[in-house]
Amino acid sequence: MSFQAYLDNIETKTGRTPRQLVDEAHEKGFDANTKATPIIEWLAADYGLGRGHAMALVHVITKGPQISEKHVGTDGTHSDVTNVLWLDGKATNPNP
Repeated sequence: MSFQAYLDNIETKTGRTPRQLVDEAHEKGFDANTKATPIIEWLAADYGLGRGHAMALVHVITKGPQISEKHVGTDGTHSDVTNVLWLDGKATNPNP
């Protein structure tokens, strides 16, 4: 599953866009200095997300939407179309 697919699935599971969840995380004080565990615990408690989906959000919350070029345009299962993740909802993603 691509990084973007994880974020799209999170939106389906929670009814919230990745951007909304990132904004909520920042309101809770989570940022680049936050370890993964408290974020994972929050996402599990409030949204029922498992570790894999939560870790995708941990990356975005702590590092932003930029991802490594190593999976962009590859043939692997984790291939993404672009190195910048779309956070504003799967229905409006210009890179389906």
